[in-house]
Amino acid sequence: MRLHYPAKVLLAWGEAISGNAELRDWLTRNGYPELGIFVFALHLKADARKWLMENGHQHLMAVIRGIEGDAKALDWLDHHGLQVLRKVAECGGDEQAFQWLLQRQHRELAMLGLKMWSVKMQIEENHRDPHKYPRE
Repeated sequence: MRLHYPAKVLLAWGEAISGNAELRDWLTRNGYPELGIFVFALHLKADARKWLMENGHQHLMAVIRGIEGDAKALDWLDHHGLQVLRKVAECGGDEQAFQWLLQRQHRELAMLGLKMWSVKMQIEENHRDPHKYPRE
């Protein structure tokens, strides 16, 4: 339940999170389906969220839920000894969490956490903007 991926895979995941569909699809087809599907789950796709939960990647779903402000998800990460992932979930809105990751040599994960948070903030902004999503 930890994130043990080669640096190039983490880099590709970060680009996929930022919107690179080709890299998202590459991850999905080349042995990292959980990372590609994570991108869909981050974008509120219910089937992707369900897939993560049903296929042994609850920790990734907990990161997303933590970014969304779900304290129970953050507690779940702590309970399962996944403090690094908790800090990934928190680092976009918490400078101390970001620094905690950097101090423990998790630079790639700190950057991923910032990207994840940025995407979530953009999704929230889009949902609040009536010009982008007019009400029926």
